[in-house]
This record gives sequence, C-alpha cells and structure tokens, in this order.
Amino acid sequence: MEGESHITLGPGGQRDVEPTFFFVMNCLLYSRLESGNPSNQTYYDEDVNVYLASLLTSFMNPDYHERTRKYLSRYDTDLFEKVRQSSDVRLKYTIYKTNADFLLISIGIFRNSDGSKPGSMGALMKDNEEVYVGRAKAYYQFAYSYSQSMFRKATAISEVLEKLSKGFEQYVQILSYMRGEYFNILDRLSTGEVYHLERSLDRVESSKQLKELQDQFLDLYSDYQKSKDPELREKLKELVKKIQKLDETFRFTMDQI
Repeated sequence: MEGESHITLGPGGQRDVEPTFFFVMNCLLYSRLESGNPSNQTYYDEDVNVYLASLLTSFMNPDYHERTRKYLSRYDTDLFEKVRQSSDVRLKYTIYKTNADFLLISIGIFRNSDGSKPGSMGALMKDNEEVYVGRAKAYYQFAYSYSQSMFRKATAISEVLEKLSKGFEQYVQILSYMRGEYFNILDRLSTGEVYHLERSLDRVESSKQLKELQDQFLDLYSDYQKSKDPELREKLKELVKKIQKLDETFRFTMDQI
C-alpha cells in the first residue's frame, strides 16, 4: 500500500499525502477488520480502501464541496437530464461518479434522516434507503462504463468504480461501523498522530480566527491611540497574547505604545 498511484485514485485527484489521510485510512482498516469485512475477502479491493480514505479526506475540505456541488442533483430525473444535455463523456462520467460518492457517504457516514438539518447531507435520506442504495450502485456502474469509453482501456479507477457498484452494501456496512466506532479507533492512535490530525483539521478554522483577531487588534489599537484609556490598553495586551498563540511571527510589545 505505497506509491503515488494510490493517491491518484482518490476523487480529489491530489498527490499530496496528508496526516488526515493516514488517520482516515487507519480508521477504515480497523473498521474492516472489526466489522468482519477484511480487505481482499472475496476479491482484491485494497484499491477501494485508498479510494474511500481519499474520498473521506476530501469531504473534510470545504473546497471539495465547492468544486463538486455543481454536479450534484437531488433527484435522478434532474441528473439524467444533465447527462442527456451534455455530449461530453468526461462530464457525464464526473456527474455519475460525484453523485455516487455523495450517496455512499450519505448512507454510510451521515445516516440521520430524522434529525438532520435542512440542506445537510442527512437530509438526502428522506426516501427509503433501498432506493438510494440502488441509485448509487447504478451511478457507479454508469461512471464505470463512461470511464471505459473515456480512457479506452482498463484503468485503476475503472476497476474501483466497478467494485463499488458490485459491493456497495458491504462498503456501506464498513463506513457505518467506522462512524460508530470512531472514538474507539482514535484512542488507539499515538499522541503524535492525533496532534497532526488536529493540526490538519483546525487549519482553516485557525486562519479565520486569526483574521478576526487581527481586525480587532487594528480597531482597538486605533481607539487606544486616540483615547489612551488604560482599560483599552489592558484589552490590547490580552489581544496580543491571543494573536501570538496563533501566529508566532507576530511581534508587538506594549512598549511600542
């Protein structure tokens, strides 16, 4: 399970391997063993493991949702209409694969049709689950067919899509187990792995928080320069400490004012 080709199987198409990917892969492999669905049980499917881990990692990235939302359709009639209106084989392939991926994650990870918020992934599960399972299997099969037309030969991604279509229920079961046992698996990881995972997941949120604190600093600094209020000076001092926790390169001392 090593080599760059494994990562290119992923739906995001990224070659960079991040700690988050390794964390998700650990969760997935544990879940397969503990749920009674070990890899390569009926056929070779370690390639599916890489695809699923990459897909789950992509779901943690807001950019992935922005890139794929234009391909998604709530109803199969809308999806089929999108496909019918296009003559681009690659676009048809992308539409089917993206919708199949979202249904797989919806059923396997976010199964919560009763308590889901409007517009959330779980809100897709209002109809009978069997309908969605059948739909996802068909979408993966269509994506597999279009991938063969597009690449003109058997490819790694084509094989993965075919396996996802044929073994969809099994992969849903694995993901469902993974969801329920997430913290059990988390406890088994080393402190270093958890640290790197948290750093990866918190990167976007920390960036937003830093920007907000910087804006507050500029406003507070401006107010203090005008009033020289001792209370504002103390607030400014505390704000500087918060910024420096997020940005070690930020240099400011109260002597400067």
